[in-house]
Amino acid sequence: MKLLFDANISRQLVDLLSDLFPGSSHVALEGLDKAGDQAVWQFAIGRDFMIVSKDEDFHQLAFLKGPPPKVVWVRLGNCSTEEIAQTIRSGAAIIEAFGVEEEASFLVLRRRAP
Repeated sequence: MKLLFDANISRQLVDLLSDLFPGSSHVALEGLDKAGDQAVWQFAIGRDFMIVSKDEDFHQLAFLKGPPPKVVWVRLGNCSTEEIAQTIRSGAAIIEAFGVEEEASFLVLRRRAP
């Protein structure tokens, strides 16, 4: 399963999570850092990526259009890249299950209670 990180999330996550999600990328690495949501959406479809974003716009697109692509909506507010990485790591099994569920279009990731 490949993740495509949106511009509002650090590109460092590609390397930080490469052991769990090999082949992942960031919109800036794909020349899409200035692209609109529709262009990123189409890119993700064409290359079998799941979009990871803190942006509600992709959540709305997923709700309106359905998959593909699937969207992981990171709901952590202001936080560090490390916190995002830890949240994705702790939710890796959930993300994997979400990826194979045909009807699901978006997944909300939040901090887990300690």
